[in-house]
Amino acid sequence: MRYYLATGALLGLGAGLSPGPLLTLVISESLRRGAAAGVRVALAPLVSDLPIIILVLLGLGRVASAGMLPGILALAGGGLVIWMGVGELRSTGEVAVENRVQTHPLRRGVWVNVLSPYPYLFWLGVGGPILLKAWDYKQGAPFVFLGSFYLLLVGSKALLACVAGRMVFLGSKGYRLTLRVLGLLLCLFGLSLIKEGLTLCGLIP
Repeated sequence: MRYYLATGALLGLGAGLSPGPLLTLVISESLRRGAAAGVRVALAPLVSDLPIIILVLLGLGRVASAGMLPGILALAGGGLVIWMGVGELRSTGEVAVENRVQTHPLRRGVWVNVLSPYPYLFWLGVGGPILLKAWDYKQGAPFVFLGSFYLLLVGSKALLACVAGRMVFLGSKGYRLTLRVLGLLLCLFGLSLIKEGLTLCGLIP
């Protein structure tokens, strides 16, 4: 049982701190709206991963991995992340105005996660086999693995959101510059997702 506890914690921490669109969105939302908004984005995997895990356990994920689904998701996710990045680049730093028109932070995080191929590939190649092995070992083991995985995955991102949320320089040049950098990072992540999608679809080598 300790093996699954430690494995889930290690994988969750690695996924939580790994650079990517969701982590960048956590930081940008924390800077823009405060730590609470960043924490809401960090909760996105708890919502978006459940259907993926169910499909993997049912064996349907193996069918999807053989087709173009991951590539199509990567292309759609890349477009979404670039759109968000452009929004950050065009940001004026006026938080009060932007809060009225922007999507709810959790919803933004869920969309980014759903349209990214990484959760699908992780649960197909790593998480799914571990869950099945844990179930054969002891029926409580999968819940220990999932609990430690999501505790560290969400917890590490939430901690970063709290740290970023305390960087109170709203309206300053530093704040606007930080948003520009985060927007550029989102655009770069989006382009990398599109490149990976084209590769997965067999359109480029």
